[in-house]
Amino acid sequence: MLAKLIRRMSKVARKAMLPPIARSIKKERLTYLSFAKLSRLQECLREIEEQEVPGDLLEFGVALGGSGVLIAQHAHLGRRAYHGFDVFGVIPAPTSAKDDRKSRERYKAIAAGQSVGIGGDIYYGYRSDLFEQVIGTFARYGRPVDGKAVALHRGLFENAWPRFPHRPVAFVHIDCDWYEPVRFCLEAVEPLLGPGSILIVDDYSDYGGCRAATDEFLASRPGAFEIRPGANLVLSRR
Repeated sequence: MLAKLIRRMSKVARKAMLPPIARSIKKERLTYLSFAKLSRLQECLREIEEQEVPGDLLEFGVALGGSGVLIAQHAHLGRRAYHGFDVFGVIPAPTSAKDDRKSRERYKAIAAGQSVGIGGDIYYGYRSDLFEQVIGTFARYGRPVDGKAVALHRGLFENAWPRFPHRPVAFVHIDCDWYEPVRFCLEAVEPLLGPGSILIVDDYSDYGGCRAATDEFLASRPGAFEIRPGANLVLSRR
């Protein structure tokens, strides 16, 4: 009983500490991220600003655009831009033997049309106009998709990635569930990261393939990142 009360109080405290825009995107059901994950995301964004880490802000897995809106608040024309990558539809299936049963069962439900969205809404992957909806969301929150300060790249990551200008990167939010896309994202962005750059791997504790891809990545680069366990895994480039 006491532990449950403490968890509830911690959730209230985290919610109160978030900026109004973060609380708004939760209220509008625009993100699947918990208050704990949003809080860590916001802390990392504040960190790169305070330490003046140069580079753009990237997100792999935009979904409804909620976390992207929060990240894009830190985009400054001429200084750093936000780039969001997504298929803006039903996500591809997990294809690696390293993806666990939970991942495959999750995708089976999605593919069968049985997935339910936040608060009973239509699941975002089933929306035929998702791309247009996300563009509208960014505009409502004062960050219009102009291709300069804010850009969205539609398609499979490996197809969309060449459209990114490959400038230095300060912050990356990886929210794409399965082994292959997570591995691709980590390998693609790593050469663009400088000291103090931050990677957040959202699904590290949720899906086996994501964990495997991340563990392999870190094992191949011993000591290259400071590892901060938590609701979402934070990796800071040393």
